[in-house]
Amino acid sequence: MADFLAGKVIVVTGAGRGIGRAVALGCAAEGASVVVNDYGVSIDGSEPSSEVADAVAREIRDAGGQAVPCADSVTSMAGGHRIVQTALDAYGRLDGVVCVAGILRERMLFNMAEEEWDPVIETHLKGTFTVFRAASAVMRKAGGGALVGFTSGNHAGSVSQANYSAAKGGIVSLVRSAALGLGKYGITANAVAPVARTRMSANVPFDMAEMGEPEDVAPLVAYLLSEAARDITGQIYTVAGRRIAVWNQPQEIRSMYGEEPWTAESIAKRLPEAVGVETMPMIAKMAAYAKATEERKATEDHTAPEGQTASEDRTASETGQEGATS
Repeated sequence: MADFLAGKVIVVTGAGRGIGRAVALGCAAEGASVVVNDYGVSIDGSEPSSEVADAVAREIRDAGGQAVPCADSVTSMAGGHRIVQTALDAYGRLDGVVCVAGILRERMLFNMAEEEWDPVIETHLKGTFTVFRAASAVMRKAGGGALVGFTSGNHAGSVSQANYSAAKGGIVSLVRSAALGLGKYGITANAVAPVARTRMSANVPFDMAEMGEPEDVAPLVAYLLSEAARDITGQIYTVAGRRIAVWNQPQEIRSMYGEEPWTAESIAKRLPEAVGVETMPMIAKMAAYAKATEERKATEDHTAPEGQTASEDRTASETGQEGATS
């Protein structure tokens, strides 16, 4: 056991599996007492069970740490309150919360149903809010604490996960708002955008150049919860294996002024040169991916048996895999 978080009480949501589990174990290994929260659902949010939270809490205790399980859902205000209250009841204080809980329901925007949109927003975005809301009230009275949300690179846009991307973008804005509003009370708020192998990342339709493990994420989270990071707030960090990066802060970069009230025609004449556009990084990545795919197919077709193309020879399972994201 280490002592980077010695004496602190930390709540981790979504702590039954993947990154949440790694964070809970990592915080406990650094000396924190941990509330292991997990509603215990499958990847799409169904089949809740308390077994996963119980198992991780038991694993921490077996290793000599302090942990209690909590199977409440983050999707209601009452649930968020009970999760925070679990820490107070068990340990008498709360120093940090880490909101990792999430589900995934993948679909193209034009096919997405309300029941695929609402639960994802509810779990990721509202679930971060309910815990932040309950925790910040406690931390304000105590004179400090740390809030850590979990976003994703998908907050910058996603092909077939508009619900997930919107929720993750909302978490970024929620974290920045918390940083602005709670700083005077000694409360920090930051977010982590991990790149790691989990149940959810397995559904990403593109190959990821860098892919770490859940355990790679835990040290950064422990740092953000610690006294060493008391002056760090409003930041978005990515951790991918051994790489850690910080995201930029949004701001205006170019502008134009008109001597007369704007018309659509006058904007059309001036905007392309005076203001222009900022290309979405994902658009460029998608173009590169499409080009690489076409080049690969061309190579495969060139080497396929005479009279047959490689694309015709693909198996039904491969075709189904490619269509699974729509």
